[in-house]
Amino acid sequence: MTLPDLDPAVLTLVDQAERLLVGRRIAVLTGAGVSTDSGIPDYRGVGAPVRSPMTFQVFLADQRARQRYWAGSHLGWRYFAAAGPNAGHLALAELELADIVNGVITQNVDGLHLRAGSRHVVDVHGSMDRVFCLSCGQQFAREDIAARMTRENPWLAEPDTVKLNPDGDVDIDAVGEMVVPSCTVCDGILKPDVVFFGELVPTTKFTAGAALIRAADAFIVAGSSLVVNSGIRLLEQAVRRRVPIVIVNRGETKGDSRATLKIDAGTSEVLGALKERLAS
Repeated sequence: MTLPDLDPAVLTLVDQAERLLVGRRIAVLTGAGVSTDSGIPDYRGVGAPVRSPMTFQVFLADQRARQRYWAGSHLGWRYFAAAGPNAGHLALAELELADIVNGVITQNVDGLHLRAGSRHVVDVHGSMDRVFCLSCGQQFAREDIAARMTRENPWLAEPDTVKLNPDGDVDIDAVGEMVVPSCTVCDGILKPDVVFFGELVPTTKFTAGAALIRAADAFIVAGSSLVVNSGIRLLEQAVRRRVPIVIVNRGETKGDSRATLKIDAGTSEVLGALKERLAS
């Protein structure tokens, strides 16, 4: 894995992080900043546009909103499916293989940690590759739903350029003729297995993430601004245990004052450098 040379100031911080983390079992929380080098944009990173994602309440109540969501989500899914793990994902997978990282808690819904080879991943916000029925609970593979949508909405294959948003949605205007997929068991409303704005993180997911932190001797936050409540709650778990906390993120986060060390830099480069040092 070839990585660019680190800025000397960042390299000094990586040296400090190595001293904090060496010989420890590490739990990791990742956010959208870990996937930007895979071509998936960040909601809240430096320069990210202001946007208002669809809430679960609007999705549930408005048929046209569901048309707009599924049209955009289908086009966005093509980009998610084509994206590949980057150096940051691969570094974490190798650290887990070396029994240094005990697992990854991710706020991302792109599935790239699993595709990189991480075995223990807690996707607290769900994953775009699963779809379920809100009425009967039937689960579907996203690939199967995508195939149905392509057959029933051939016009979706026409746009050559779409703007991908971090949740797998895109901006698109022509939704009036959209055929929204429904459950083949009960004809109920289908929803990607992701946490929408206005929904709570499932208790089982938060509990699983908290368990990783309790079993660890250190905590890394990578690529998350910690604005979302689930992230700051998980950080608090590490703070209570008084373990070393290293935050790697471009720009400020809500947890900077709680960190033992903050590294303002790209996650791919820093995680790759830490892997080389800790797993050698």
